[in-house]
Amino acid sequence: MSTTSVTAPGSPTAGTLPVQLTHAVRSASHGANVLRRLVRNPIAMTAAGIIALLILVALLAPWIMPSDPFATSMFKRLRPVGTAGFPLGTDELGRDMLSRLMLGGRLSLFMGIAPVIMAFVIGSGVGILAGYAGGKVNTVIMRCIDVLYAFPSVLLAIALSGALGAGITNALISLTVVFVPQIARIAESVTTQVRRSDYVDAARASGAPAFTIVRRHVFGNVIGPIFVYSTSLISVSMILASGLSFLGLGVKPPQPEWGLMLNTLRTAIYSQPLIAALPGVLIFITSVSFNMLADGLRAAMEVKQ
Repeated sequence: MSTTSVTAPGSPTAGTLPVQLTHAVRSASHGANVLRRLVRNPIAMTAAGIIALLILVALLAPWIMPSDPFATSMFKRLRPVGTAGFPLGTDELGRDMLSRLMLGGRLSLFMGIAPVIMAFVIGSGVGILAGYAGGKVNTVIMRCIDVLYAFPSVLLAIALSGALGAGITNALISLTVVFVPQIARIAESVTTQVRRSDYVDAARASGAPAFTIVRRHVFGNVIGPIFVYSTSLISVSMILASGLSFLGLGVKPPQPEWGLMLNTLRTAIYSQPLIAALPGVLIFITSVSFNMLADGLRAAMEVKQ
């Protein structure tokens, strides 16, 4: 392994260490510092706890639901919050709201997280390729990305879902397409900055192939900012997914989903406003929690000199 003169982190003088080893030490140290700062952030930890609780309840919903979320009864419709046997009341068809909210969390969280994960993988790959290649390759890729990026997220999601048709799969595809340009832009920007770094120039001068440089030196330095930005998109994804379900372009009845429940309960807003607002409250809490966690991650990754 060839060596290059580099300064080890925290060392007052330069030493001769392998570039890959020094880079690995720096990455491990930076990751530990980020985790330490994140754990010390009470707001981020509170948000993480709320998200973990919501995910846990959604996963365990089939076993901990108090009653059948699909059982209807016109004699029990729109029971108020606090009714015996129905702690959060019943919906317009007499179904237990607590059970439906618990089970609905599965689809709502899935529709919020899954498109961002898929867009993260696709957008990161496209953005890193464009940022590292530069030149004409960058121009062609980013101009194609700009075509999708020019449309507002809400309108693009509705247009794609309307064209593809209602359903969970089509909604996931639509939301993924919406977020790929946004993530690709961030990935291209940070990759362009990292590509000009000294350790990348040193690796390139040593004769390392482009793929090896990207995998060992570029990827580890750009994935953090991309991940933080992607985390902040989960709240937007949940709101867009709920909006698609509200418009009838996402989840179909009788499956419980918070956006769809808002749609079916809109006629009860005057008779039982609290029950009608419950799905919206959960969407709000979840979205704010993801935003606070993303802000905590962003703050933890800021290296203060």
